[in-house]
Amino acid sequence: MSLLTKLIEPRQQLADQRKTFTDAMLKAMIIPLVIENVLQMVVGLADTMMASHAGEGVLTGVGLDNLIITVFIYLFTALAAGGSVVVSQYIGSRDQKNANLSASQVFHIAGLLSLVCMGLTLAFGPALIDAVFAAKSDAVREACKTYLWIVALSFPATAVYNAGAAVFRAMGQTRITMWVTLAGNIVNVIGNAIGVFALRAGAAGVAWPTVISWYLNAAIMTWLCFGSPAAEKFLARLKAPRKANVTVQTKDMLTLHPSMARRILGVAIPNSIENTLFQASKVVISFMLLAGLADMHIDANTTGQTFWSLAACMGTAMSTVFITVIGQCVGAGDEEAAEWYMRRLTRLSVVLAVLWNAAVMALTPMLLPLYDLSAETKGLILIIVAIHNLFSATVQPFAMPLSSGLRAAGDIRFTMWASIFCTVVCRTLFSFLLAKWWLDLGVIGITLAMAIDWCIKATLDIWRFRSGKWKNRRVI
Repeated sequence: MSLLTKLIEPRQQLADQRKTFTDAMLKAMIIPLVIENVLQMVVGLADTMMASHAGEGVLTGVGLDNLIITVFIYLFTALAAGGSVVVSQYIGSRDQKNANLSASQVFHIAGLLSLVCMGLTLAFGPALIDAVFAAKSDAVREACKTYLWIVALSFPATAVYNAGAAVFRAMGQTRITMWVTLAGNIVNVIGNAIGVFALRAGAAGVAWPTVISWYLNAAIMTWLCFGSPAAEKFLARLKAPRKANVTVQTKDMLTLHPSMARRILGVAIPNSIENTLFQASKVVISFMLLAGLADMHIDANTTGQTFWSLAACMGTAMSTVFITVIGQCVGAGDEEAAEWYMRRLTRLSVVLAVLWNAAVMALTPMLLPLYDLSAETKGLILIIVAIHNLFSATVQPFAMPLSSGLRAAGDIRFTMWASIFCTVVCRTLFSFLLAKWWLDLGVIGITLAMAIDWCIKATLDIWRFRSGKWKNRRVI
C-alpha cells in the first residue's frame, strides 16, 4: 500500500465489489480535470498579462467587467453542475433513457438561459457601466463597455459548452473536456497576441479571441454529445471511448420536458442562487469597496484573482470528481459507499491541495515580472496570494469539494443556505470591517474575509456530513 493510499484510506471498510471507482479510474478523472483547469487559468494569466500591455485603462476595465461577466458564467456552470448531478444519478441507477433525456434537457435549458442573459447584457450593460463606474476615467469606462459588449456575444457558446462538459463529466470522461479546452485555449492565446500586439486593438483585442474560442469549444462539445459514428471514432482516437453511453437526442434537446426540467432545475436553481449570490456579493464588495480604492488595489485584485484561480484548480477538479462519484453511488442506492468515498475523496483533496498550493506559491514570484505593474502592486499581489494559498490548501477542501459531495447526494438546500450565510453575510461583513471600516487593509482585508468565509463554511459542511442528515435525499 502506497503512502498516499495510507493517508487517504478511511477507517471504515467497504467491500471491494462495492468500490465502483478504482484508484486507476479516479486518477483517470482527476489528472485531466487538473490539466483542464490549469489550461483555463494559464489563459487567464495570459489574458491579464496581455491586457496590462493593451493600453490605458484596459486591465482595470477588464478586471471590473469580469466581476459582472462572472455572474452570468456562474449561472451557466451552476446549471451544468445541476445537470451533472441528475445525469450521474441516472447513470448510477442504470436508467439509460432518462440519462439521455436529462442530458438533452440540460442543453435546452442552457440555450434559453444564455440567450436571455446575452440580451440583457447587450441592452443594459453600457448604462450599468456608466452608472456604477462613473468615478473611473473615460479610458477605463470605454474599455469596460467594449469588452463587456463583445464578450456578452459568447454567452450562448459558454452555456452550451458547459452543458456538454457536464454530460461527459457525469460519465467520468474528463479526458474529453480537457482536449476540447486545450483547443479553445490555443485559439484564445494566439488571438490575444494578435489582437493586442499586432492589431493594437485594446480591449477588443482581448475580447474577440474569447468569443471565438468559446464558440469553437461549444461546437466540438455539442458534436461529441450527439454520439454519431464519426464522433465515436474521434473519441476512440483520443483513447476515451464512452464508459456510459449517454447521448443527446435532437428531439429532446429542442423540446422542453417539464418533469425532467423541474428535476434538473431543482438542483440547478439552488446552486444558481448560491453561486450568483456569491458573485453578486463580490460585485457589491468591488463596487462599494474596492472601486473606491486606488487603482493599485484594483489591479492587485484583478491579477491576484488569476493566481487564486490557478491555486484553486485542485479544489475545482476534486469538486467535479465528488459529483460524479457520489452521484453515481447515490443513484445506485448505495449510501454506505457514498459515505466511504466522501471520506476518502476529502482526505485526497487535502493532500493534493497542500502540494498544489505550495507549488503555485513558489511559482508566483517568477511570473510577476512578466506583468507591467508597479512594485507596490506586485508586493500586494504576493501578500494576498500567500494568504489565499494557505487557506486554500488547509480549509477549502472542506468548504468546496465536500460541499459538492453533499450536493451530489441531493442535500441541495443545506449547501445553498450555508453558502449564502457564509458568503453573502460573513464575507461581505468582514470585507468591509477589515478592508475599510476597522483596519483599513484594502485588498488584503478582502482576502482575509474570504479566508474567514471558508473557515465557517468548512465547519458547517463537516458538521452536516458527520450528522448523516445528507443521506436519503436523492433527486431522481
